Amino acid sequence: MAPPAAELQRAVFQALRQDARFVALIGEAHVYERAPANAPLPHATFGRTGLYDYGTGGESDTEQLFTLHVWSKARDDAETRAIMDAARAALDGRSLDGDVAFGLRLEFDQIRYDENLAVHHGMLRFRAVVAAPGQGGRRGRARSPSPRKAARPGRTLGPRS
Repeated sequence: MAPPAAELQRAVFQALRQDARFVALIGEAHVYERAPANAPLPHATFGRTGLYDYGTGGESDTEQLFTLHVWSKARDDAETRAIMDAARAALDGRSLDGDVAFGLRLEFDQIRYDENLAVHHGMLRFRAVVAAPGQGGRRGRARSPSPRKAARPGRTLGPRS
């Protein structure tokens, strides 16, 4: 079995590549761990990830925070926003299954214009609850983190506009 971080990346890539709306906007082959220098835009990359253990006594659950980056050369941020909306719809609140089960929740998103690269750069930060094999609850599935549990002091996880 692959480490949970590698399994999460595989499951996220698979979910995005199977989502018709996301693929229509970005193309199935334009999701990378690290984009090649000549990768066509728009594309998405799997960014920084952090793994945290919050298991107790009988549980061995962990959570991972990961960032999905969206890159676009469009004149405005509409293309970036549309791709991010499709990624959010494909991933937020979902359970992804594989050798390890994951429950996903969007933490925040942001779009900025990078003047040095002349691209719009979108970022979606997700929290993934990772259930150890056999501990994912019903049918081995990880639960999605609740907004109350996922929120940190001073932060809200309300609807996005």
